[in-house]
Formats: sequence, C-alpha cells, structure tokens
Amino acid sequence: MIKMNQVVAALAMAGLVGGAAAAAAPVSTAGKSEFVTVKKTHFARKGKTYYIAGANFWYGGYLGSPSGVGERARLRKELDTMKAIGINNVRVLAVSEKTDMSSAVRPATTNGPGKYDEDLLAGLDFLVDELGKRDMTVVLYLNNFWQWSGGMTQYLNWFEGTPALDPNVTKDYDDYMARTARFYANKEAQKEYRGTIKKIVQRVNTINGKPYRDDPVIMSWQLANEPRPGNGKASDKEKAIYTTWIAETAQYIHELDKNHLVSSGSEGLAGSAQDAKLFMASHSSKHIDYLTYHLWPKNWGWFDSKKPVESWNGAIAKSRDYLNSHIDMARTMGKPIVLEEFGLDRDGASFDIKAGTKIRDRFYGEIFELIGRRAAAGDPIAGWNFWAWGGAGRAANADYWWKQGNDFMGDPPQEEQGLYSVFDADASSLALIKDHADKLRSLQK
Repeated sequence: MIKMNQVVAALAMAGLVGGAAAAAAPVSTAGKSEFVTVKKTHFARKGKTYYIAGANFWYGGYLGSPSGVGERARLRKELDTMKAIGINNVRVLAVSEKTDMSSAVRPATTNGPGKYDEDLLAGLDFLVDELGKRDMTVVLYLNNFWQWSGGMTQYLNWFEGTPALDPNVTKDYDDYMARTARFYANKEAQKEYRGTIKKIVQRVNTINGKPYRDDPVIMSWQLANEPRPGNGKASDKEKAIYTTWIAETAQYIHELDKNHLVSSGSEGLAGSAQDAKLFMASHSSKHIDYLTYHLWPKNWGWFDSKKPVESWNGAIAKSRDYLNSHIDMARTMGKPIVLEEFGLDRDGASFDIKAGTKIRDRFYGEIFELIGRRAAAGDPIAGWNFWAWGGAGRAANADYWWKQGNDFMGDPPQEEQGLYSVFDADASSLALIKDHADKLRSLQK
C-alpha cells in the first residue's frame, strides 16, 4: 500500500513540488473550442469543464473496416448503446503489427515496416467519423507494450531479428518486460515507429475528408498502451532511457500536430517499477499534457475472485490508496489525470455471459464513487475509462480463447473472451455506468 508520506517524499526527490510543479504544468496549445484542451488541472471543451466517462474499445477501428473483419452495422450499434448510457469517450488501438505470436490479433494494420493495410486504416476513419456524429471523443494509442497487437516486441523482431516474445507461451512476464524495453533504445525501431506515428497523425480521413490533425473528435494521441521501463527490477539506466523516450516522442507528436493532447498510456506506479519518482519524472515534460493510470486488483494479486469475501476488504483498501495517491501526485504536478483502465471479472471467475456481475458492479461502484467525490471537490481527476466494452460480441469457443474470425470483444486475444468485458446484456452494469456518467456530466460547468 502506498503511504502519503512516501508520495510526498518522492515528490520532493523528483523536484516536483512548489514552483517546479507549476513550471511543469501543461499549457493548452489547441486554438479551437471544439478540441479537448487542458485548463490548469482539468480538461475543457466547448467552453466547459470536460469530464471523461469512457470505455476501452480497442477494436473499434477493426469494426469500421469496409471489408474483411469489418462490421459497420455492429459498430454503429455499439456506439449508439454506449452513447445511451452516457459514454462520451472511447480509448482505441490505432495500429497493430503483423506477428507470428498466437495470442495477437489478426489481421494487422502494419504488415511489415512501412506496409499498411489501408482497409483497416479506413476502418479507423469510419470510427472517427461515426464518433463525431455522436459528439463523442477518442484517445488513439499508437503502440503496445504487450504482445496482443504485435507491439514493441514485434518491432524488435523486425529490427533485431530476435523472436517476438509471447509471454502467454513462455509464462515468463519478467523476461518479456525486460526484453521488450529494448525497444526504446533501438534506433531502427524508433525510426519505424515515428514513421507510423507520422502516417497516422498526418492522415486525411477517407470518409469525411478531414485531416486527423484538424479533427476535434480526437481527444489525444497516446504513445502506447501501458509502456513500462522494463520489469520491476529496471535499472537506473533503463529508467532514464524510458523517461527520455516519453519526452522526445511526445515532443515529436506535438511537432506534427499542434491541436491535440498527448499522453503516455502509463499504468501509473504499477507501470513504473513502483517508483513514484520515476512516474513523476517521466511525465514532467511539458509535452505530456495529462497523466494516466490503471487499476487491476486481480491482476496484481490484491483480489481473489474465487474467495471474494475473504479478499474484498484488503483489495478495496489498496485500490482506494492507489487511486488517491495518484490524484494527489497529479495535483502536485499540476496536471489532470485519467483512470483509463480498471476492471474485474464476473462472479465465480466465470467467462460465461450468463454469470452474474454482482462483485464487479460493487467494485465499479467503489471506483465511481471515489472519483466522483474527488472530482466534485475540484481535485485533478478528469474521469475514467472502464475496461472494457464487449457490447454485442459473444465468445464462440468452449475454451473462451479467441480465434481469427470470432467476434471482437473487450478482451484482447491474450485473454479469455469474457474475462473483463461489459456486454450489452449486463443490465445492472450498464445502469451503474449510466448513473455515474450522469453524475460526472453534472460537474461540467
């Protein structure tokens, strides 16, 4: 559990207290009111404070494809359902990399260095256009630390010649994280990655003719999904490389696009080797407009879904402390923060859509209440994106593992389908989300 005196000490060590924190505060560069901008420690849009009541919808661009994997009718339905329950923002995978790894999504946006699948990119165009029709915004992440979309390990496969590591096969996540972090220092991989960034950021939407840079539907560009400096034993040198990568990549994106915000996609302390100084130092750049963090009590061993009664109190205490400590760090740094991932599985650790959601709903309620309370107090918590929207998708296989051609769901191919998805049939969960989305919206003045 993170104690507040530890946070304060770390803030002092990072040089992010007092005047230093004020100097690090982001300055909005967006000149149009339709764009989401930063105003001190909050977002603003259309002249009002803007709170995120959002969902993770990583496969949204896939559904928008005009052929192959595309299901545009389903995409419209999913967006209508989310809009109806108060969702105003989705967090979406912008690009994926073709790989031989079994737990990665197929097909991929990038079939090799410089080789892009225009049908999938057109799917992203379609998604962005449909979001605009519903007055929703999107966060687009441009890479992935994890293997389920190819990601950084696939870049290393291309440019180092080393195998793309699949920790679902090796069962060694520590080794995976240590090896994947080499991505940040590989010059050829970084050149290709920046080429992909430029390809997406400077894209012109084939549906409506708008350059992405000029489209206020895009809230922000995100460097990657859950980038980490390595594993929990990351060295000072690895941490320094990671910090430099965040600052320089964010600067590069801002040079390409003056209208949109940039964030890292970090999990917070869990993605920073539990090093508060590192989390703050790696996000102190003026080119990082806001902070992000994620909360996974089951994944982190705080909660046992087979023993929910016995493990509940400890898990919630740790979750509250994690949430509060990050909001307090954001306040000291003078930047907004978004809880952009959190989730829990269905009752009895079941993947079956027929299983109940009583425990998950209780967990969501705790998270929503805490964020709502601190937002109402004026603290720099700018909202939430739950993980993840499963919508009308349904698991097709008895073992619940995804195979190419199955429905896309909130759970990517590295996880059992139904693990953390919120489906359109989960009535109690949808009602809870709508209630708290409405409460956040009432704070927008």
